Amino acid sequence: MDQNLGKVTIAPNVLVTIVQKTSMAEPGVAQLCDNVPGVKRLLGIHTVSRGVGLSVADNLVTVNVHLIARRGVDLLQMGRNLQSQISRAMRDIVGMEVREVNIHIDDIATELAAEENDKKAKAG
Repeated sequence: MDQNLGKVTIAPNVLVTIVQKTSMAEPGVAQLCDNVPGVKRLLGIHTVSRGVGLSVADNLVTVNVHLIARRGVDLLQMGRNLQSQISRAMRDIVGMEVREVNIHIDDIATELAAEENDKKAKAG
C-alpha cells in the first residue's frame, strides 16, 4: 500500500542544527567555534554555520565540526564519541547515511576564558 504522496525535503540548516545540538550534548565540548576555516563549496548541497560545515552529495552527508574542548578531557575518546553520536543522529532523525564526520579540536578552553564568558553572560 505504498502511495507516492510527494517528497520530503529537509533544509541543510536542519542538518546543521542536529549536528550542533548533538555536539554540544557531549560533556567534553566547551563550545563550537565561531567560524569554520578553509571551507570550500563542494558539489551538492553545502552549508556552514557556527562550528559546523556540512555537505550532501549522492545522499551521503559529510560533516566537519570545529570545536573548543574542555580541559582534562580525553580528546581522542571525545572525538570518537562525537563521530558516533553525530552519525547515529543523522540516521535516526533524518534517515540519512553519513560518509564521514571530521572532528577538529581547534583549542582547549582555559579557566580564564570560561570565567570571561560567564561574566559576559551575566552582563548581557
